[in-house]
Amino acid sequence: MIDEKEVSELFPSFERELVSDMAGRGTIREYAAGELLMRTGQNIRSTLLVTRGLVKVYREDEEGGEFFMYYLQPGQACALSMICATRQETSEIMARAMTDAEVIAIPLEYMDRWMTEYKTWYHFVLESYRSRFEELLVTVDHIAFRHMDERLLFYLQKQQETLNTKRLPVSVTEIAADLNSSREVISRLLKKLADKGHIRMDKNFLEILDLDLGRAE
Repeated sequence: MIDEKEVSELFPSFERELVSDMAGRGTIREYAAGELLMRTGQNIRSTLLVTRGLVKVYREDEEGGEFFMYYLQPGQACALSMICATRQETSEIMARAMTDAEVIAIPLEYMDRWMTEYKTWYHFVLESYRSRFEELLVTVDHIAFRHMDERLLFYLQKQQETLNTKRLPVSVTEIAADLNSSREVISRLLKKLADKGHIRMDKNFLEILDLDLGRAE
């Protein structure tokens, strides 16, 4: 059952009527860490609003390689799922729970109806499009115009900001997949950062010590 008070706290701009309608029409879905919320080719019949946990959105190529796009945190929605839903298209992205996660699934018919009934929902959808588009522009900028060492620093800084911790539970393999690079290249660059005292590598996590001053060579 959807907790209206919790929804109001996570989405403070929503008017009371929208929150009540959401509680009556939406469905709570829970996902364990590592579980897929969305996969390429899947029919999209609802949009997802994150209420708990962290969700990673990425593209997957024909060979199974991953291209990291952005994270979704509580209070955010997947703009790309909204676009696919409104056009009744299949998903072109993957979404995976990085931690145990909970989302509210809103059926397509209500998502469309609320665009005209509730101004706050209309503005929320537009803001979701804008925010995710800006994140994608930053990601594309780093891919197109930055060297891998700069991309790695940006990635680690983004991880620290998103997870709100200096101890990042990421592996070299995962970083390489997110940056569409090889494990060997990422290992070499991480070792340089570690040798300079900017990070500390552990078996189960990577600890950021002084990343703002880091410069990979």
